[in-house]
Amino acid sequence: MSRKLARETAMKLIYQMEIQRDVSKEAIERAIEEYPDEPKDHDYIRDVLYKYMQHQQEVDEVIARHAKDWKIDRIAKVDLSILRLAVVEILYVEDIPHSVSINEAVEMAKNYSTDESGSFVNGVLGNIVGTQE
Repeated sequence: MSRKLARETAMKLIYQMEIQRDVSKEAIERAIEEYPDEPKDHDYIRDVLYKYMQHQQEVDEVIARHAKDWKIDRIAKVDLSILRLAVVEILYVEDIPHSVSINEAVEMAKNYSTDESGSFVNGVLGNIVGTQE
């Protein structure tokens, strides 16, 4: 599995946890077991998902603050999952450049959501990174 596929897997797992309302270590471990064995990628997935689990409220507050005129419960679940993953990378994963997190999130939005989602995700993440610098 490449980092791109690991990132997509992590996004899908965040989405799954949202739908099932189960954000727990057990849910993460069960889900990872379903994916091909690549320890390096499993480490990345665990890292970002555990960080998301620990900082979920802060991640959602950051998204809500920067998603101008959008309440978090009105953002499409796929877009929200993509944003949550990217925000975790931006705030808590030091070895991934912000530009990579944004570009990968925009690509996922284009592939998994609507035509407008790429621009929306780019705008929200651009606002977040702009306030970080």
